[in-house]
Amino acid sequence: MARLIKQSRRYEIIPAGSIRVFDALAESIAYQQLNGKAAATIWGRVRALYPKRKWLEPAKVLGTPDEMLRAAGLSRAKTAALKDLAAKTIDGTVPSGRALLKMGDDEIIARLTQVRGIGRWTVEMLLLFDLGRPDVWPVDDYGVRKGFAKTFGKRKLPTPRELMKHGEKWRPYRSVAAWYFWRALDDNVEKLSV
Repeated sequence: MARLIKQSRRYEIIPAGSIRVFDALAESIAYQQLNGKAAATIWGRVRALYPKRKWLEPAKVLGTPDEMLRAAGLSRAKTAALKDLAAKTIDGTVPSGRALLKMGDDEIIARLTQVRGIGRWTVEMLLLFDLGRPDVWPVDDYGVRKGFAKTFGKRKLPTPRELMKHGEKWRPYRSVAAWYFWRALDDNVEKLSV
């Protein structure tokens, strides 16, 4: 692990002072299961449906005909998820950014996974990258599992259960460990195992 940290760029996640939860999750929905370039194109088309708006408004998204969102490139499932996110933001299931900053990780996961199309992994990425929470341990993330295997010279990827057990040694800074396991897969990091 020390060699990995030495060879990688520094941990650079900074806690957000504020967050637009609806916008962050809407973008996550658009990006799910797509490569970055395709997802960015589709997300750009979705954003273009609401010109001159810095932030998406849940009520406007809810009022947008499904056909328009589909024409922008969203699948039926993503359109339904985006509409559910908008409805659950309006009804308060999805907390405001200010409220979210005061909540614990488990409470955030419980609240946000009530939204169609938002699973634990999506919320963990929000906790880690948008909120800068220090102890997020995404054991289902393929990159974290693969980076762990590479770092420690394992032939097989650890199961989420095995990774959960290994992660205890990095508590309460498991976000940092996850970050470095992702870095283990960067092209500039040479072979780590002995």
